[in-house]
Amino acid sequence: MPRNRSFDLPSRQIHLDFHTSPFIGDVGKDFDAREFARMMKRAHVDSVTVFAKCHHGHLYYNTKSPARHPGLKKGLDLLGKQIEALHREGIRAPIYISVQCDEFAADTHPEWIAREVDGRPVGAGPFDPKGTGWPVWQIMDMSSPYQDYLADQTREVLEIFDRVDGIFFDMCWDQTSCSKWVIEAMLARGMNPENEDERKKYSHEVSLNYMKRFHAIVKKKSPDASVYFNGRPLWNLAEEVKYQEQVEIEALPTGGWGYLYFPKNVRFARRFDRPYLGMTARFHKSWADFGGLKPYPALEYETSQMMAHGARCSIGDQLHPRGVLDPAAYELIGRVYDRVEQREPWLKGAKPLAQVGLFMSSSQQSQGHATYGTDEGAVRMLTQLRQQFDIVHVDSDFSNYELLILPDKINIDDALAKKIKAFPGAVLFTGSSGVGRFIDSEGESPFQTTYLRFGEKISRDVPATDHVMYDRGVRVRAGKGWQSLGNVVEPYFDRNWQHFSSHFQTPPDRESEYSFALRKGRWLHVPYPIFAAFANHGSAIYRLLVRNLIELVLPEQLIDVAGPTGLEATVAQQKNRTIVHLLYYSPERRTPTLDLIEDVVALRDVAVSLRLKKKPRRVMLVPENAEIAFQYDGERVDFRVPKIHGHAMVCLET
Repeated sequence: MPRNRSFDLPSRQIHLDFHTSPFIGDVGKDFDAREFARMMKRAHVDSVTVFAKCHHGHLYYNTKSPARHPGLKKGLDLLGKQIEALHREGIRAPIYISVQCDEFAADTHPEWIAREVDGRPVGAGPFDPKGTGWPVWQIMDMSSPYQDYLADQTREVLEIFDRVDGIFFDMCWDQTSCSKWVIEAMLARGMNPENEDERKKYSHEVSLNYMKRFHAIVKKKSPDASVYFNGRPLWNLAEEVKYQEQVEIEALPTGGWGYLYFPKNVRFARRFDRPYLGMTARFHKSWADFGGLKPYPALEYETSQMMAHGARCSIGDQLHPRGVLDPAAYELIGRVYDRVEQREPWLKGAKPLAQVGLFMSSSQQSQGHATYGTDEGAVRMLTQLRQQFDIVHVDSDFSNYELLILPDKINIDDALAKKIKAFPGAVLFTGSSGVGRFIDSEGESPFQTTYLRFGEKISRDVPATDHVMYDRGVRVRAGKGWQSLGNVVEPYFDRNWQHFSSHFQTPPDRESEYSFALRKGRWLHVPYPIFAAFANHGSAIYRLLVRNLIELVLPEQLIDVAGPTGLEATVAQQKNRTIVHLLYYSPERRTPTLDLIEDVVALRDVAVSLRLKKKPRRVMLVPENAEIAFQYDGERVDFRVPKIHGHAMVCLET
């Protein structure tokens, strides 16, 4: 994939929000440029994204535009002073520009606001309690003259600030609209503006066109500046990577993203030839949570997870309107980033390794938004099994994987079917994936709830009883070439209003002729949505089923770790080093909506076995440089980690 970048994305970034209301009148009043930059330096920060324009639509530099913040201290070029001071300390300073959120433009030119099908403006209405949920903002129409207005603002920033490190364009999703500009443009293209699918297609074309336009505007004036459009679906990267010189995965775990969003999406983003980072924040909850400070263990975990997946780190903050950073926040950030900096020698250039290519159900949706069934279940389960996996799609190169997993509901078209047939490794289909193309079925089971009776070959650690499967599957038999590994036990009847038994599902009746696990050479099939079931019900039996099936076709796992299921393990390659990351933190659901981390419980004497082609010269904990005794049998190296206090890094030098 083509790559055109002239910078190495810094590892310890701050995304410094500054969405400041025009009703605040003392903006920048207490700003001290030298102290601002020195506090960043003391906190081990090497890049700060600073604001030219916020969602309120206001500008924070010296300009004749009426959009300059009305409360900004007279004569203060806040953005310019920030950039100058940061550069003096050797800190990178990319510039933030809000795209589809611009309250000033919306209020000044309401005709530029995107329109719903019924003509209502998209986003917050005139009496919505702005600031208490989504949408907080009025959403602009990029088919309107607003796009030229934004282009003029971008050119002005590039003209005023000669040394531009990068431009961060935010709020850049595909926004459908029924404005007069959209309707006219669609008709001119022969598209039907009454058709929702056509409107979505057009909105995507608009996004691609303005990304191309603004990328060119930046590059013409500042060829070495990086360009990034935030808010784009990651699944569009193959098409849009030519405009994206980095990939940022915004994922504030307590801000609605949760703790699975980053590890799920980074496994897809890391496959592209672009530097990538994870973005969390110092807030207790989400953006602009003034006074909300995250516990240190949580921020340590979030940055450790980024390091473990080969990502750079970004921590979000918001500058107080008067221009003064919060010392407590930067004491917290500095403690975390000091730790990241110590580990950088074993992070730079390290590439995560993977045995397994996992398809995602959401990758086949037009916008690719997060799903919380199959995708969450698959990532959670494979992480608990310590499988090393990437997220893939039909256009991916499968040659580096030993196993492909098509979970629950992957549509297999002719192109994908051809690639699967040619794939020499193992394949696991679950649910309806592959049914009708590679596996014959007798249709959906008439029973919502059935039971699984494990055969001997997949029974390791499985208690000898019939195990409930809560979700409906399809009926399959062991046809030609397929071997049954376990049979379905069906209930007396399905529970409904006409007949029921006791409090929950009807008990098992008798073993059927249908299979719940099939094998054909290196192909496996589970005719149930096993990953969605794991996400929704959390049964450890479902994880054992998948583990035992994988062991049949992938007996040599890249890494084996003896530890609790919450212990995460990733493996990366860095020249003549193999780096093993071991993470053990425990998010707890302490409010109805928040998973929080306050405590770190150490694990001791943890056994690890790693597949390695060459005998290592030494094995050591880093950055402590404490050597660890090991054994090597020609194929695997075995060692014991004396202590994992949250995050341990083990370096094997060959």
